[in-house]
Amino acid sequence: MDFDFLANHAESIPEKPAVICNGEVLDFVTLSKRASRAANVFVDLGCKEGDRVAWMSFNSIAGAEIANGLRRAGLVIVPVNYRLRGPEIAFVVSDSGARIAAAGPDHVEVMAAATGEVADAVRFVAAADNVPPGWISYRDLMGRASEQFDGVGAGGLGASMIYTSGTTGNPKGAWRPHGVEIANVLQVISIFELAQSDVHLVCGPGYHSGVAFFSALHQVLGSTVVLQPKFEAEDALDLIERHRVTTTFTAPTLLHRLVDAQERRPRDTSSLRALIIGAAPCPYVLKVRAEAVFGRVLWEFYGATETGINTVLRPEDQMRKPGSCGTAVPGQEIRLVRDDGAEAAIGEPGQLMVRNNWQAEYFNRPDATSESLHDGFFSVGDVAYRDDEGYYYICDRRIDMIISGGVNIYPAEVEAVLHAHPAVMDAAVIGVPDDQWGESVKAIVQLRPGMSVSGDELIAFCSERLAGYKKPRSVDFTDELPRDAAGKLLKRKLRDGYWARAGRRI
Repeated sequence: MDFDFLANHAESIPEKPAVICNGEVLDFVTLSKRASRAANVFVDLGCKEGDRVAWMSFNSIAGAEIANGLRRAGLVIVPVNYRLRGPEIAFVVSDSGARIAAAGPDHVEVMAAATGEVADAVRFVAAADNVPPGWISYRDLMGRASEQFDGVGAGGLGASMIYTSGTTGNPKGAWRPHGVEIANVLQVISIFELAQSDVHLVCGPGYHSGVAFFSALHQVLGSTVVLQPKFEAEDALDLIERHRVTTTFTAPTLLHRLVDAQERRPRDTSSLRALIIGAAPCPYVLKVRAEAVFGRVLWEFYGATETGINTVLRPEDQMRKPGSCGTAVPGQEIRLVRDDGAEAAIGEPGQLMVRNNWQAEYFNRPDATSESLHDGFFSVGDVAYRDDEGYYYICDRRIDMIISGGVNIYPAEVEAVLHAHPAVMDAAVIGVPDDQWGESVKAIVQLRPGMSVSGDELIAFCSERLAGYKKPRSVDFTDELPRDAAGKLLKRKLRDGYWARAGRRI
């Protein structure tokens, strides 16, 4: 059994606040007792070590109990993106093989409506007052469960399965077994100089791998974690001021809103010493504004759900190395490989490949895992170059993925919906420059002869079938999409027309 960090903190710092949310405070001894209750709840429902439990909710006290309970019981948490639509939710629950699907008060009805077809194979738990027919009340189960957990589980950081968008339209579960992620955690704690005295603000969605990771590692440390149920910039700044927050993780889009709010009405954020940026490239001009209002506290990293954190750019380098995502994290190898398979020279772009001890694998998708591996090196398709000081710069993507607001969107999924419209003959979806979101989703559509449809109508059509963040924000029409002799869509040619004046490739 791995070392049980939470149990240790319950003994060594029992009265220290572990989790704060909406005015409710759990100290470490209380959180540990509730985690044991939650562990017993899921084991009593028939879960065995290694089983998956899907969880959909805003950030909450119940979520903290459940996450820690699953770790203690050796179960695998599968966070479900609450922005998904019904068929997408059903796919994640079914594909993960979840024994139990649980949801918080704002998402019980959504989960219930989405998972009717998989109901026979899954037990459903409602962490809410509204308990649908056929569901079980989490509150009732917790009330009967013991505060002593006698099972044999992982205890430490536990295992997780984060679903990433799929190039063929279906997402893939990036799975890390028990014990694998702890190596990454200890490395990151050292790099970011994190300590038990830190107060960490969780203001992003818990289904995001970066948000979940930084929240978990602060609990490993015994830091206090402040949960904001749902991001709102003004409230996040108030929480930083009120709780003397020292660290937080955010995507560039959320940072943009934090900076805007701080410029409008400054708060005392002097306690903040590490504002960690990830999920998408952060524009240099935004960093300049952020430093002006928060001070020299910015950290940026490059990584992926599948490979963890791979490079880090420290606060003192943010202005000195514009456009860089930092130097390699110790304990891993990074290669830049040209199209001909040779190593890229200094300043020469190459496909970025990573090898480390905490790589994920795609659940039940050995083919997808092997396609991403090259002699043990994992690649998510990004292209980068390295300068003579060892700093990396992401300059392009080999694959067509769009990153909008720190969220990955694969065009194939959106294109499949567009092709289902009776007026559409052909469609391409690309990311185009967007000052707020980094990229926004644009559809370029070729209509069938004699048919007509407006851009707004196509956007509405997609809205009914896709999560809101995946739908096109704009639609252009063309007589014919560019394809090569083999019929392959030339997306680079489409992208170039929109990115030529942006001064960047991604």
